[in-house]
Amino acid sequence: MAIFPQTRTVEPLPRQDAWPGPRPVVRRLPSLRHIGPNWYASVMGTAIVASAGAALPVDVPGLRGACTVVWALSAVLLATVLAARAGHWLHHRDQARAHLLDPAVAPFYGCLSMALLAVGGATLTVGADVVGVRAALAVDVVLFVAGTVIGVVAAVVVPYLMVVRHRPAPGTASPVWLLPLVAPMVSASQGALLVPYVAAGQGREALLLACYAMFGLSLLATLVVLPLVFARLVHHGPLPLALTPTLFLVLGPLGQSTTAVNQLADAAPGAVAGPYASAFGAFAVLYGVPVMGFALLWLALAGAMVIRATRDGMGFAMTWWAFTFPVGTCVTGAAGLARHTGLDALIWLAVALYVFLVAAWLVAGARTVRGVVSGALTAAPVPPAAGTARTR
Repeated sequence: MAIFPQTRTVEPLPRQDAWPGPRPVVRRLPSLRHIGPNWYASVMGTAIVASAGAALPVDVPGLRGACTVVWALSAVLLATVLAARAGHWLHHRDQARAHLLDPAVAPFYGCLSMALLAVGGATLTVGADVVGVRAALAVDVVLFVAGTVIGVVAAVVVPYLMVVRHRPAPGTASPVWLLPLVAPMVSASQGALLVPYVAAGQGREALLLACYAMFGLSLLATLVVLPLVFARLVHHGPLPLALTPTLFLVLGPLGQSTTAVNQLADAAPGAVAGPYASAFGAFAVLYGVPVMGFALLWLALAGAMVIRATRDGMGFAMTWWAFTFPVGTCVTGAAGLARHTGLDALIWLAVALYVFLVAAWLVAGARTVRGVVSGALTAAPVPPAAGTARTR
């Protein structure tokens, strides 16, 4: 089952007697036709398990080693999905263009940026134990630059397409609209990790303030879209069953922004003047605590909606990966607040959220592997039956 609805496209092959000479070999790789940009969510969800585990403010025996294994898996997944998506664009350009013009699919192009950034950050924080700091830094810089450029482009292009080409109908606002907007926020938090490696002076300060600019870009754009999402829920009822897990995507900008302000506060000393560094530290707590409170409220609301959808028969779809990366950002956000406040309550909150993250990752990963092996996740999506577009 795919994450977005599509109709099956049948492509007739030429008649065998139509060719004047030897028949050409048709290499269409049909298994790649329906590999959309949403598959990058599996990379994001895997990488965050490693980086969030490393960020926990507790010492758990064996956790660091487990996180290293998960980081390696995320790197392999990134290479695999990148190759699959390249094959998709090479052999199925018509479908790739159709994805860009589909308002339900185009926002997932933000996932490419976040997948690159998540693996790059995990490489620096966890993978350095294996490849060394120098190599890990080089990998992170490459993935950070690529992910940031792609993320900023997606944050502009996708809303532009929504205005001039997509024209979504009233009442169709979806949490997936947040995906291209939260990508620069991921750049803000990951860029903070690179600030100490830049030579002191203009370069270091410029990177720090650029990260704050991306924080503001993403935050204000989220504040524009989030009311549309809630208004859709209030006026048009619950999302379709398969899309219900996407409600967890709202946690992404909330947890990621909290993570960003805390990591930028850590990087501020030595990058900006003393008074500003202290102000950034205070801002991390003054901003992060209220936003984390709202994140917990939304987590409860989204969880209740998922329980309701499960009772109504919600089956597995790639949307289940929404249970991973957004929750992982809340783990790193709570861990950052615990680091700056010293509150034990925030430490236990980070641990509890991490336990949920690992459980969700294991379930989503196992079901995805099963779907790939059976071919169910790479087959053409089945259009929903009439009258089932909206759940009661």
